[in-house]
Amino acid sequence: MPHEFPPGPPYARGAMAFVLAGGRGSRLMELTDRRAKPAVYFGGKSRIIDFALSNALNSGIRRIGVATQYKAHSLIRHLQRGWNFFRTERNESFDILPASQRVSEDAWYLGTADAVYQNIDIVEDYAPRHIIVLAGDHIYKMDYEQMLAQHVEACADVTVGCLEVAREEASGFGVMHVDDQNRIVDFLEKPADPPAMPGKPDMALASMGIYVFDTKFLFDLLRKDAEDPNSSHDFGKDLIPAVVKGGRAIAHHFSRSCVRSKSEDEPYWRDVGTVDAYFEANIDLTDFVPALDLYDHDWPIWTFSEITPPAKFIHDRDDRRGRAISSLVSGGCIISGSGVKESLLFTGVRVNSYADVDRAVILPYVDIGRKARLKNVVIDSRVKIPEGLVVGEDPEFDAARFRRTDKGVCLITQAMVDRL
Repeated sequence: MPHEFPPGPPYARGAMAFVLAGGRGSRLMELTDRRAKPAVYFGGKSRIIDFALSNALNSGIRRIGVATQYKAHSLIRHLQRGWNFFRTERNESFDILPASQRVSEDAWYLGTADAVYQNIDIVEDYAPRHIIVLAGDHIYKMDYEQMLAQHVEACADVTVGCLEVAREEASGFGVMHVDDQNRIVDFLEKPADPPAMPGKPDMALASMGIYVFDTKFLFDLLRKDAEDPNSSHDFGKDLIPAVVKGGRAIAHHFSRSCVRSKSEDEPYWRDVGTVDAYFEANIDLTDFVPALDLYDHDWPIWTFSEITPPAKFIHDRDDRRGRAISSLVSGGCIISGSGVKESLLFTGVRVNSYADVDRAVILPYVDIGRKARLKNVVIDSRVKIPEGLVVGEDPEFDAARFRRTDKGVCLITQAMVDRL
């Protein structure tokens, strides 16, 4: 049966979401050797990009384009499998937009703005009233209709999604200075000394990489930028500062449109761009009351969901009992006479007898050999962990064999195992 969608909200229904999903995410190290950052697994079943796409869908947006570039096969395959339910006859569309020499025979996407510019003709065919530009590599739940409504009511040229961050952490973001009407009066891309928020000297207002434009205004801006030989063709570095200087740029606070269930106390937004951040965000989901509620039926995270049997726990002897404590265990997993604690297991993981797994993020179809002891690890998909392997007890030994972070998390790939 096809999916049936109710009529969308007034602004979202006339908008198109353009998702920028071409980045490698090199700080995730070997996790992005074979896939782009938006295609990295998260939360037991999903990929990172599913959060931005689900926000668009749940907000009522029914036209979506996804620009891909770096090692895109895994991402494209996921999108084709999990996001193929949009129907043309319902005025819906879902376009995968790899860099394809549409503008020049030797030009990949030169920057985030250029990725939209190279696809102007495709977007124009749909004639959306507004374009909402999204980063495809963050974890959050947000109702974009609220941001679209503010954009229209404020008569803005651009509306920028923003969140409050500690000043010492803000140098990795685009940082905004706003007046009391939320008009952006200055925009600094990754400043060394981020300006403080009015009345909050320890906090800064950081860009989420989410922008709303009237379509015609954006296209005029993109064409002008494309002709500028000195531009890096990037929204944060070039286009947004230009609008702040010569137009009307408005800040949209994430707290106004973040989606929270009854169990979520604070607005949740994470950039899982390092191995440590990725590990912590996944492990946090095993908390008794996690900061991110994946059980919220009112705002589901859509994804490609494999058909799998239920998780299975077998053997019941004192020294050989299949058990999981404070863990998330996905379909198709078999915990065979082994112990799992404070861990997240993706689809199809097998943990064999007498193994002990503690605080682990285990990607799909990993096989953990007998008597292995693993603590504080991220294991890439389809890795075969040898019988008796011990990780997480000797820092120097771990660092010589695997990718070990400053916080003591070991990333394990098949290539690393093969070198043992």
